[in-house]
Order: sequence, then C-alpha cells, then structure tokens
Amino acid sequence: MAIAKITKRFVDTVEPGSKPVFIFDEALKGFGLKVNPSGSKNFIVEYRVGAGGRLARKRRITIGSSTSITPDQARKQAKENLAAARTGMDPSEARMKERRVPDFKTFAYRYLDEEAASRLKSNTRRNYEINIRKHALPSVGAMKLNQITRAEIQNLHATLGWRSKVLANRTIETISAVYRYAQTLGLVEDDYNPTSGIKAFKEEARERYLSEAEFVRLGEALDLAEAKGIPWKALRKQSISKHTASPENQKTVFSGSAVDTIRLLIFTGCRLREILHLTWGEVDLERGLLFLADSKTGARAVVLNQLAMDILKRQHRTGEYAFPTEFDDKPRADLNKPWRAIRRHAGLEDLRLHDLRHSFASVGASAGMGLPIVGALLGHKQAATTERYAHLDASPLRQASDEIAARIASSMKVA
Repeated sequence: MAIAKITKRFVDTVEPGSKPVFIFDEALKGFGLKVNPSGSKNFIVEYRVGAGGRLARKRRITIGSSTSITPDQARKQAKENLAAARTGMDPSEARMKERRVPDFKTFAYRYLDEEAASRLKSNTRRNYEINIRKHALPSVGAMKLNQITRAEIQNLHATLGWRSKVLANRTIETISAVYRYAQTLGLVEDDYNPTSGIKAFKEEARERYLSEAEFVRLGEALDLAEAKGIPWKALRKQSISKHTASPENQKTVFSGSAVDTIRLLIFTGCRLREILHLTWGEVDLERGLLFLADSKTGARAVVLNQLAMDILKRQHRTGEYAFPTEFDDKPRADLNKPWRAIRRHAGLEDLRLHDLRHSFASVGASAGMGLPIVGALLGHKQAATTERYAHLDASPLRQASDEIAARIASSMKVA
C-alpha cells in the first residue's frame, strides 16, 4: 500500500499502471487516490463503522473524480465520512439511500397512480395532475425530493400568484400531498416538506347570483338556443367570404338534451358533474329523487321538484346516461360550447355554470328558508339534517325545492 501526500501536483503527476493503484494520504488515514489503468483518477475513503476496530467490516466509497473536485475538497468530504463512521453511521448506506430517492417528476406521477388514484375523486385527481404537470414540474421536476427547499417552493408560489392566487395555493396543496405520501414511504424524513410554513394567498370568495332580470334573460336565451338558435357573434370584415352563411343562417341551434342539462342545473342546484354523469339508475321519478352514488361529499339523495322531474321525463332513455353525448352513450365532458353561446346572448359573460348552484341557494335563502334546509338541498357536508331528510321524510325538502323552482320559473317565464 503506497502512502504519499495527496496534493494537486501529486495527483497530476502520478502515472497509471497495468492494474488499479491505491495511494493513501500520509496525513489523513483512510483518505486516498485510486489510479486506474485507463488513467482516470478518483478520490476514495476507506473506513470501518463504529468502534469495532479490525473486527468491523472495512468499507470503501468513491468521493469523486480528480477532474471534478480538488484534493482539498475531497479531503474535507473524507473527514466528514470518517467522522460519521466513528459514530456508527455508514456513509455508504447513506449514499445508497440518497440514490434511491427519486426526482420530483418520477415520484409525483407515482403519487398520482397510487395514492391519488385510490383516495381522490377523478376530478380532483385530474386537477392535481394539471397542477403537477403544468406548474410544479417546470420548476422542480428534475430535482430530487430531498433536495427541494422551501425557498424554491416559495418562489414557485409567488410566481404563480402573479397569475392567480387560487392557482398558486392549489399547486402548493398538491405538492404538499406528494410529500405526505413520500413521508409514508420513508423516502423523506417525517418532518421534511418544503411547503411547510408557506402562507397561502388570501382568496377572495366569488359571489355571483342571478337577479330576477338576469333569470329572465337566461330563460329567453335557453329557449332560443334549442328553438331558433343563438346568433353568431358579429363577423369581422376580414372573416367574411363567399362561403360564409347568409345573415339569417348565422345561428347555432343546440340540442334539447344539452339545453335541458343546463335547465336541470338551474332547478336542482346540483354540481355540474352530478348532472353530466347522471345515470338512469340514479333516477327515481316515482319518488321524485336522485340517488347520486358519488357526489363531492359522497353518496347523497337529491329531492326533485316538479320542474326538474318534467325535464327528466322528456329525455329519451337510449342508454345508461340521462344526458349522453349526441354520438354515443357516454357522459358529456362539459357544456362549454352551448353555455358560452347562451350566456353571451343573455349578456351574462361573467356567469359560470357553478353560479347557477349559488343562485338556487340564494333564492331559497331570500325566501326565508333556514340554512339546514338549503344546505340539505345542496348536499352540503356540514348540513346535519341531510341524511335524516333523505332517508325518513323528504316532504320539507320537496316543499322547499318546489318553492325555489317556482320562483325561478316565474322569473324565467317558464310555463
């Protein structure tokens, strides 16, 4: 075993042999240089774990190549490894564990496939996937889970906050969920989560309710959409060509099924996916109920008013879904196209489909109905009376639902 003072000059001048040569430093026991026959040179450290002396197994790890770090840097790392070994820690095992830690991108998709797929609802999982793919990965996707710092996540949060405070907060919530799963698998320490301590942006609640005049305009636009069609937007001169439809034909007629889907949202206060994914197996017109197998708050019953039942009764039962696509028996993905056209024509550009749910609730509240009643109709998780009304006696809810529907129908001039 050769011994020498390992300096930069020595490393540069030492010649390779026909087989690997190990040269150890004369000052720091265990620190050495491995010279390969190819001419490559690597700094190494040899150690025995604990206080077992020669009875303990000798370990050797490579610190780095002589072309990437200096002898002084390698010596410093060797001292740290030797100190750890004396306390009973094995630097080689720590290094192996470090190598097993995946990068954020790899583990984030594992989280989506394993944890999120089994615990989250499909829409929530879809939103998490978007938050990860579009917002988290460009910033920290290539970094190892245990190397991402709070400062980096804080910077991501601040950057996204310029675009949308809600988006920034949801992205941080998603990253936090990824780290909670990594903790359960032992890939990071239990207290390691770079989202900890990051203060969420204050989100302003968006309250949008339809007034009586707006209900009138919306009702007229819905009727027009399936009867004569919604007029196109005013065409720009440069878009006019010989193939452009004549002014009287510049209208889009939407199917009665699509328009009735919107009407049912208005008269039930249901969430969008609850109606888009509604199956005939969940519809009980005899008792006037919808038994939703999987809503945002779990399985729940929806009490139908007469107007809602009339909408369902006129649908064609051609397959599993109450409001399928025009081409096959699959649930509609969205109502974006008809809704954009209808709300534009009604002069309600800022109205979201979810605001129809708010409006249903506001009509009930303005009629003096108690919050437990309104909460039960909407399926709010905190409504303590929901199960009692749904399973024992639906008459108070039906009366409330009928009254809300009647008030809305009066505004919309529904016969």
